[in-house]
Amino acid sequence: MSKPPSGKRPLVAPRRNSASASRSGRGAAQPARRSSKKKKKPSGNHSLLGRFFRWIGRMVFAVAWRGALLLALILFGFTFYYYNKLTPVSDLLDARARGSVTMLDRYGEVFAWRGEQFGGAITPDTVSPHLLHAVVATEDRRFYNHFGVSPRGILGAMIINMREGRGPLQGHGGSTITQQVAKLMCLGTPYDPELWDSEAAYEADCRETTIARKLQEVPFALAMEWRYSKDEILSIYFNRAYLGAGTRGFEAAAQRYFGISAAEVNAPQAAMLAGLLVAPSYFAPTRNLERAQERANVILGLMAREDYLTASELSAARANPATLSDAARDNMGGYFADWIMSEGPSFLTRDTTEDVILRTTFDPAMQRAAEDAINDVFTNQVREGSEAQAAIVVMSADGAVRAMVGGRDLRGAGLFNRATQAQRQTGSAFKPFVYATALDLGWRFDDLILDAPLTLNIPGSGAWSPENYSGEFYGEVTLTEALQASLNTAAVRLSEQVGRDLVRQVASEFGIDSDLAAGPALALGASESSLLEMSGAYAGILNGGSAVTPYGLLELRLMGEDTPLMGQTGGIRERVITDNAARQLIYMMNQVVENGTGQRANLANVEVAGKTGTTNSARDAWFIGFTSDYVAGVWMGYDDNRPLTGVTGGGLPAELWRQTMERIQANQPASPLPMIDPIAEGSRGPNRVLSTNEGTGQVLEGAADLAEQILMQVLGGLLGRGGQ
Repeated sequence: MSKPPSGKRPLVAPRRNSASASRSGRGAAQPARRSSKKKKKPSGNHSLLGRFFRWIGRMVFAVAWRGALLLALILFGFTFYYYNKLTPVSDLLDARARGSVTMLDRYGEVFAWRGEQFGGAITPDTVSPHLLHAVVATEDRRFYNHFGVSPRGILGAMIINMREGRGPLQGHGGSTITQQVAKLMCLGTPYDPELWDSEAAYEADCRETTIARKLQEVPFALAMEWRYSKDEILSIYFNRAYLGAGTRGFEAAAQRYFGISAAEVNAPQAAMLAGLLVAPSYFAPTRNLERAQERANVILGLMAREDYLTASELSAARANPATLSDAARDNMGGYFADWIMSEGPSFLTRDTTEDVILRTTFDPAMQRAAEDAINDVFTNQVREGSEAQAAIVVMSADGAVRAMVGGRDLRGAGLFNRATQAQRQTGSAFKPFVYATALDLGWRFDDLILDAPLTLNIPGSGAWSPENYSGEFYGEVTLTEALQASLNTAAVRLSEQVGRDLVRQVASEFGIDSDLAAGPALALGASESSLLEMSGAYAGILNGGSAVTPYGLLELRLMGEDTPLMGQTGGIRERVITDNAARQLIYMMNQVVENGTGQRANLANVEVAGKTGTTNSARDAWFIGFTSDYVAGVWMGYDDNRPLTGVTGGGLPAELWRQTMERIQANQPASPLPMIDPIAEGSRGPNRVLSTNEGTGQVLEGAADLAEQILMQVLGGLLGRGGQ
């Protein structure tokens, strides 16, 4: 084979597939071919299905972004709507429909609150840092990082609720502080008394948790974040949140529970206040301090988790839990406070829209004395399980009420007040007004009255014959002896002689405003009266014979104002009986305690005057008496008017009176009663002593001249002491 010309390469086609070439048996070049592996074309069905799903995907995407855009526009629209409805923060801090009443005792210290306490506007800059940290750590630890709504928080709360067996919206809400403020503001809807039955119903509607309400909260919260700063939102929260015991806002709560400003609370106190947000009534420390402290302990842990407290600060806070102020802890004077609220002008007490300060006659030490006495007597001298009730009133001689217990439940607030609201038969406690009438007409303490069987014809009822408790009669006795032994026939006979209409007039002028009985049973206390009325009438005897109006309000002014709107300096009114008659009557009532039915009320080294009272079937038992400084009235009985068992006015009521006054007089210098000296007066009656307990009595006859007794009775008639 000849070689190719020098410098030229042979023209040979490159082999693409040697295997193919060898199989063909040809050495010559073959034309280029496609790869032996060819792709399969999809069938017509598969191609159509793919296109369908791609179309569906494009449609879903198109609908989704258009729907999202539509929702965003709707959300923006609602947000913009709420944004324009929002008012300046200063208008939102105090949205109470009612005002508050703060009551001060006679020494100027707070002892009770009514209405809705506010306390004054506060901001995050003016409260204690501990309080700010406690609220944020407890309610919304991402508060400064979100835009008003926390989807993660809501989803987490729903999961927790369902895990605990509740509905997704029942229990934990997952709401941010901003959303909680939206709820506090009721989505911008103010309270309208014409639309809601009460403010409580309005608030219940605002707190309703439904999907629709949650959806409404979102744009409102966004609008608030748009309109207000974070601190402004917190300011609304700090001032509007309800924190139990009638307090609105943390300033009022700090003052109510701890007696200090929200700017002064320490970490344990701040934790206790923040713990109220979830359930203010349940966790209120005035309701259950231990439970409130346990809740605060949890809050302290949350504060430490967020690095608001160091480990040492946490340990110190838990070792020194928050406690209540003296006023909050004592929680006394509820019956007195309710009485003051009912006595004052309604537009400045019960229905006030202003914040009012009331300075009162209330004395905490005397109130504690009365409450301790009730606890002691019912714990140690009344059978366990007894449903018997008691009431106590303590006042000064001018009618200034110092203490009031309206029942065995010493909380008082909102309860039936047996000292002011119960109308009960007075029994023999009424008799001093019979003797007051006679003494004012000129009778003397040692004049004689017949204690003997007596029958009177009552028109429409027939014959009526009163009897003594003992069932015995004692003949001629002095007025002092008759009152001392609480003799019924003597009291009725005296009432008839001086004129029962005049007795009724004297009792009414002393302040017993009840519908007094018209018949002769008037003298035996057949009429009904309240303990407050009766105690006030006895105060008139103590002060020398002038009527008094029981009062408790000294001064009323608006919070922040120095000038009182109204005030009172005393309750003494017109004179009813002469001073001499009052002094004689006080002596006679002193003998009731010294030698008569009221001996159980005797106080060591202190002169006491008083009168027992027990009604028919012992349904009511009374002891009302006084020292030179204070009048105290005690009533015992059942609310359903059942008879008492083994109780008379000279028994447990006198004992309860003694225990109350022993505690009160312990810090008082003993002063003599303003009564006559019988020796200096020159006794004109027989020299004898009537020694009796209620229910049994004996007259120890002395040297008495029967003719002189008859002559005295005749002279009494000639001097105008007969009936009208």
